[in-house]
Amino acid sequence: MAREPIRVYARVKPLGRRQQAGIYSIDDDEKSLSTLEVIVPHDLADGVVNNKRESYKFKFQKIFDQEAKQDMVFDSVAKPVAECVLAGYNGTIFAYGQTGSGKTFTITGGAECYSDRGIIPRTLSYIFGQLQKDSSKVYTTHVSYLEIYNECGYDLLDPRHEASRLEDLPKVTIMEDPDQNIHLKNLSLQQATNEEEALNLLFLGDTNRMIAETPMNQASSRSHCIFTIHISSKEPGSATIRRSKLHLVDLAGSERVAKTGVGGHLLTEAKYINLSLHYLEQVIIALAEKNRSHIPYRNSMMTSVLRDSLGGNCMTTMIAMLSIDKRNIDESISTCRFAQRVALIKNEVVLNEEIDPRLIIVQLKNEIQELKDELVLVTGKQRTSELSQEELLQLDELIETFLKDNDPDSALDVGADMRKIKYCFVHMKELMNHSKISDRKWLSQHTSEEKYTNKEAEELKKMKELLQQRDNEINILVNMLKKEKKKARDALFQLNAASTGIPCAVPSAADDYYFSVGENMPLGCQEAFEVFKRDHADSVTTEDNKQLLKQKFAEAKCLGEKLNEVRNKINNLKGKITQRHIQKAALAVSSPSEELNTLDPVEEKLRMQIEEEKKSYRTMFDYLKGLKVEIEHLQLLMGKVKMKLQKDFEVWWSEEARNLQEKPEMVSSPNTTTVHPQFIKSSQHLSTKSFSETTSVSPNEDPAGKNNSITSNNPTLRTSSKAHLGYSEEEAKKISPSSSASIPLTGDSQADADILAFIKARQNILQKKGLGNK
Repeated sequence: MAREPIRVYARVKPLGRRQQAGIYSIDDDEKSLSTLEVIVPHDLADGVVNNKRESYKFKFQKIFDQEAKQDMVFDSVAKPVAECVLAGYNGTIFAYGQTGSGKTFTITGGAECYSDRGIIPRTLSYIFGQLQKDSSKVYTTHVSYLEIYNECGYDLLDPRHEASRLEDLPKVTIMEDPDQNIHLKNLSLQQATNEEEALNLLFLGDTNRMIAETPMNQASSRSHCIFTIHISSKEPGSATIRRSKLHLVDLAGSERVAKTGVGGHLLTEAKYINLSLHYLEQVIIALAEKNRSHIPYRNSMMTSVLRDSLGGNCMTTMIAMLSIDKRNIDESISTCRFAQRVALIKNEVVLNEEIDPRLIIVQLKNEIQELKDELVLVTGKQRTSELSQEELLQLDELIETFLKDNDPDSALDVGADMRKIKYCFVHMKELMNHSKISDRKWLSQHTSEEKYTNKEAEELKKMKELLQQRDNEINILVNMLKKEKKKARDALFQLNAASTGIPCAVPSAADDYYFSVGENMPLGCQEAFEVFKRDHADSVTTEDNKQLLKQKFAEAKCLGEKLNEVRNKINNLKGKITQRHIQKAALAVSSPSEELNTLDPVEEKLRMQIEEEKKSYRTMFDYLKGLKVEIEHLQLLMGKVKMKLQKDFEVWWSEEARNLQEKPEMVSSPNTTTVHPQFIKSSQHLSTKSFSETTSVSPNEDPAGKNNSITSNNPTLRTSSKAHLGYSEEEAKKISPSSSASIPLTGDSQADADILAFIKARQNILQKKGLGNK
């Protein structure tokens, strides 16, 4: 492996008739590099003080002035690279410069005379001439021609598209293997056995190239072209093959759009050309830096194809094309600067040798045959590739005898035949595997039985735990049922005692909890609400609205069913029309003479029926929408009436309680105790059952019933109490005052006020019903 720098040359294009020459000088030194000095005089328009550089110096391997001929350029630039390619190394020659600087003329050549041939045809002539002279090796030559136009690759040598449009050529795509080697898909390799075939392929590719006329060049190359020569060489009888390739690259020229003034399609091409050359310069700058780890080869297709040529395994040469006239002097200086950066890059050149696997296979087969012949001579027996049936039986017997023999010094002697030795090893391996399989089966059965018994024991344990848990739950539920029965029995006893007037003990906290469980509104309050609702002024309107809402709901339901029927009927008619169309199409296929455009009376009739059904559907649907609006309005009215009814009842209930508080009824007994109740809404504290219990219970009642006892002398209150306890008013009047139970109070002013308020409210309700004292 050798590190070779990229060799950089410069060539000055001859001036045209109307071009003004710039000031430059060439210093050719045979011992060292040539120097090009470009002088840019100061412009008086920039003012008196002007610090711009006037002199620019650049060094090249050699500089070809305007008088240099094509053969001189080939001998100095291309010939050394072609010799290295014939020796087995990779090579690349590319021309770089602005548009119209002579790149295509240098690489491909001119068509006017034979002496104007460029580097590609002269290299082909030189390579095939050398191949004919060297008869010690067998050479194979292939040629490929790739064009990169607007960042798309095209194969210029495709035999199926000779001289066709560029869009019809097969597109070439880039693929990369795990070793980061570039492969071009759809790029054909054409074999060329002599110079004439190679030149014909070059002419075919140049015919398909993309060129256009621009202000800078009448035949400007609008694409990058890479002509590649693949050479493989091999000495007769040797397994070593040398493979090399030579890239001859003609780059499209960079141009300043502001100077050329191109537009439209030419402007798009110029943008792609300048962008690809910009990516090429990025790669060159990255390679010139020492500590740069990433090289942006993948930015463009051209840099990906030329990866080996730039910093890889290749001997690369560059020709900087210069147009030294006053108008293009700045672009020429930029080209020289680019060339100086390229000269800093060093490639790692390696001789491309590889061993032909086909030759190695042939050599190994010959060696195997020779060894077989020697073995026959030594043993005196002709051996086949397989053992006979008799030999196999003998080996089986020997193996069986060897295995049954308990003598540790016994040996299995089958001779020096590798076939027999291999068979013995294979047979013994099969026997060992068979015994292992049987042992595994027995072990798996044993373990499965153990697992099964362990699993049964675990399941039995789980079942016992579950059974114990269920027993505990049943015991808890039985205890809860007993407690509930006891509570119910105590409550029934207290209720009977209250109805008969027998005093009993004060309910415990559990009893209070038991009787307090119920609806939010007490039963007495519910009864009062029902009477209030029935006697309310809006009750008649509410009932009418209810009946009307039911009627509207029934009507909407019936109308919805009719709409579904009409929709189904329309769908059936549409299905009949579709079936009619299918029949007409089948009839037209069977008899082409029938016309499909004739009017079908059946279809017209079906369409008329569909229109009628649609009209009825729209009418019913509009009516249904009106019904929906009416129903929503009625529901809104009902909700408002309900809210108003609840608010009116709450107001009435509060007023009744307030009236009772302002004029409290004084309940007296022989041992008079006066109570001034403070009203709190009874619906939050009392239920009918709790009142039944409280009416017959006194917290600190003495046995004689004299202390802290309040006996109501109001007959209306007593009658109402009896009526509340389940008696009618007439039955309550028949009961003697001596048998009526006194109404004991709790001693709590708040609870007593609730009791009295409830009695008063109930009495008023009964009076409204006609059951109270009038």
